[in-house]
Amino acid sequence: MAFDKIIASLEEIFRLIPQKPPVVMVDRLLYIDKVKTVAGLFIKEDNIFCSKGKFREAGLIESIAQTAAVSVGYQYKEAGKQAPVGYIGSINHLSIHSLPDVNTLLSIEINNEYEVLDFSIIRGKVYNNETVFAECEMKIFLKKGGNEV
Repeated sequence: MAFDKIIASLEEIFRLIPQKPPVVMVDRLLYIDKVKTVAGLFIKEDNIFCSKGKFREAGLIESIAQTAAVSVGYQYKEAGKQAPVGYIGSINHLSIHSLPDVNTLLSIEINNEYEVLDFSIIRGKVYNNETVFAECEMKIFLKKGGNEV
């Protein structure tokens, strides 16, 4: 599936997630529905998670978590509500297949598997074309305050 249209650029991303530079690991929103969200990140050399020309493991994991945050933030914004703060409860089945090079445009895809109470289970992967760099499952706790979508 090609994602030619940018739904939200970096300026809008800043309004959707709590992270601030230099720790923002998503710079565009490419697709979103109730189950699936696809974001992107162009890896610049000065990225804090880059070392020796590679985007490191922590950056891959953080980009999945932030894509989940973008998904929640966007859905709440569309509903005219303030998004809850999210916390990673656990990371399971983490596989780092390889590390992407600087100057690579990553796609970060999350799929909402299910929600139980204030916990969401998502599956995420980071890839470029046919190359999958990382994938995992995350349990995310949303601290809701009556703003449910």
